Amino acid sequence: MAWRSCSVLCRLIGGDPFLCSVKGGRWPGGFQQRCSFKKASRTPEPKQPEGPGLQNQAPCPPRPPAAPRAFSRLVRPFLFTVGFSGCSFGAAAIWQYESLKSRVQSYFDELQADWLQKLRPQKRGDVRKEINQWWNSLTEGQKTVAGIIVANVLVFCAWPLVPLPIMLRYFTSNPASSALCVPMLLSTFSHMSLFHLAANMYVLWSFSSSAVSMLGREQFLAVYLSAAVTSSFSSYLWKTATGRYGPSVGASGAIMAVLALVCTKMPEAKLAIIFLPMFTFTAANALKAIVAMDTAGLLLGWRFFDHAAHVGGALFGIWYILFGHELIWKNREPFVKLWHDLRTRSGGGPGGPGGAV
Repeated sequence: MAWRSCSVLCRLIGGDPFLCSVKGGRWPGGFQQRCSFKKASRTPEPKQPEGPGLQNQAPCPPRPPAAPRAFSRLVRPFLFTVGFSGCSFGAAAIWQYESLKSRVQSYFDELQADWLQKLRPQKRGDVRKEINQWWNSLTEGQKTVAGIIVANVLVFCAWPLVPLPIMLRYFTSNPASSALCVPMLLSTFSHMSLFHLAANMYVLWSFSSSAVSMLGREQFLAVYLSAAVTSSFSSYLWKTATGRYGPSVGASGAIMAVLALVCTKMPEAKLAIIFLPMFTFTAANALKAIVAMDTAGLLLGWRFFDHAAHVGGALFGIWYILFGHELIWKNREPFVKLWHDLRTRSGGGPGGPGGAV
């Protein structure tokens, strides 16, 4: 029981599992009083080392071994980041293709629905009608991020309901954890405080209309998910390089990518803080200030935020709007043509075999 309690304690406080290892199946003497109610057994005093000039020196306490900076553990997260990002853009291209093919059918469905709505008697106080009117009043960007916000809220509500070891394993990202790849994505939908959740979702909601109008909903979701895993990998890389392991949660890295691409595309746009609307500044200056603050946090060792994830997300957003859009999205035609050929050969989709796009 003592060994298990110590193991759980080390995991819950975010301790490095390398520092919590045992040798020969026993814990070091300094941990025994924390793991049980028995008194620590007296150990014989260490003998003084022999030799000239060493008799008067005090014995040095043994130090725990330092955690090895195993960069080889980052190979799988790197491959996961590249593979997941490629799959995200591929799925977005297919989604856009299918949306274009079904647009004509959707148009006739809407005409039929409008005709039936005119024949159907109107109801007063219909809740469903009020919800539809509110949904139709939203912009395309707000409709797109609504699903992301709902997913974040559901994960936040799952923290007190789902067993804690499961949430810590799969919904927090830590390069020292046994689960490395899946938490890179799931942790970006996870928040442990209501203020953290509300602040991130407010920023995402504020920049969603501009971002989706520039990219389209399919490309926006691909960029958002790719930025999520890229920011997590940036956090892994920095923690492994510095040896400062610990769990991270939050959508800040992906949101920083959205903010960075909007500010880079529209540098002269005016922004303001919600609590200080009288003070305005340009989007370019806001991006510079945020990146400078996160860079200072990396250099000075601040640990309140995951500054590496913020910087990684911002750099990904800047790179994508400057180069990635031309390099990835505008070269999707061969992949879409391959998908179209597979669809027509199998006879799927409207029009059957040989149907036009």
